[in-house]
Amino acid sequence: MVLVAPFAFAQPPQRGTPPPGSPGQPPAGRGGGRGGVQTMTLTSTACSDGGQIPSKYSQAGDQVSPPLAWSNVPDGAASFVLLVHDVDAAVGNGTDDILHWMLWNIPAGTRSLAEGLAQGSQLQDGTRQISASGPYYRGPGAPAGGAAHHYLFELFALDATIDVPAVGASPPQTRAAVMAAIGGHVRGKGVLVGVFHRTP
Repeated sequence: MVLVAPFAFAQPPQRGTPPPGSPGQPPAGRGGGRGGVQTMTLTSTACSDGGQIPSKYSQAGDQVSPPLAWSNVPDGAASFVLLVHDVDAAVGNGTDDILHWMLWNIPAGTRSLAEGLAQGSQLQDGTRQISASGPYYRGPGAPAGGAAHHYLFELFALDATIDVPAVGASPPQTRAAVMAAIGGHVRGKGVLVGVFHRTP
């Protein structure tokens, strides 16, 4: 199955608590039917869940993407979507936050992403990617003068692939189109949180 999400009907997701049934707030549990969402485990050797993201992966360092791995994938997963965003950086009059990385159509057999993923709107395996800055990973950049920001890594297992191009629309529009397309097709979800702020 290939999901198509017209940009004309895609609205930016509201910042804060998503409405019930939205992709960002799937029902808990391991699943067991088409409507169930299984809890996956998402990890990184770069930092623990809730831990500090090393400078190497930030705008203050080399800004390479961190290594990621996941497990407990639901049966029948057809692709994955990875969303990385700074939940403490409001944009769009507070209705959205900064997109640091979004990958979709990650192949179903994939269980990890190596450090320093290549740039480009579409990778050799068909994965598509964007960020607020371009078709690549955008590292954390919270200033030293304020509190640490929380960077949310959300991985979704889908029962389909997504026919949303990585070019031709703004990053907020593309993000909204991808999130609209995955509605009703999320079969698993894993979450990893990292924190970061620049050293003085």
